[in-house]
Amino acid sequence: MTGPMRQTPGLPTPPKGWPVGSYDTYEQAQRAVDYLSDNEFQVENLTIVGVDLMQVERVLGRLNWGKVVTGGLVSGAWLGLFFGALVGFFSQGDNGWTPILFGVIAGMVFGLISASIPYAASRGQRDFTSTMQLVAGRYDVLCDPKKAEQARDMLARLAI
Repeated sequence: MTGPMRQTPGLPTPPKGWPVGSYDTYEQAQRAVDYLSDNEFQVENLTIVGVDLMQVERVLGRLNWGKVVTGGLVSGAWLGLFFGALVGFFSQGDNGWTPILFGVIAGMVFGLISASIPYAASRGQRDFTSTMQLVAGRYDVLCDPKKAEQARDMLARLAI
């Protein structure tokens, strides 16, 4: 292959540029970019980069059979209501409530089964609910080297 190396579209590439600001939170980095934008800086030259990434799992509470069964029934009922209403909307029969009622009941059965089997299979190894987040230890604002000095000077006037 001759000539410049081709990049495959969609593959991640490392960020480029010079650091013009470093912030403890994403909101602070976003505020800095917004400040530059408000002051007519060409923001397409900027990149916000999360550094020192961490996966954080926040525990929300205990999980037990009552919560599993209730959650399965409720989520299944919503799914069944949606499909039942969809079928009822397109059906030609006089009674449009029959598909909705059947959908809710079938959805509840499906939801109960699909929630109970994984919980039973876990055998008490994970009796809690949680959410996962990817967070950074700090957020750097990078800028194209040609404009970095201007961005740095402008951000020096911003009190975060």
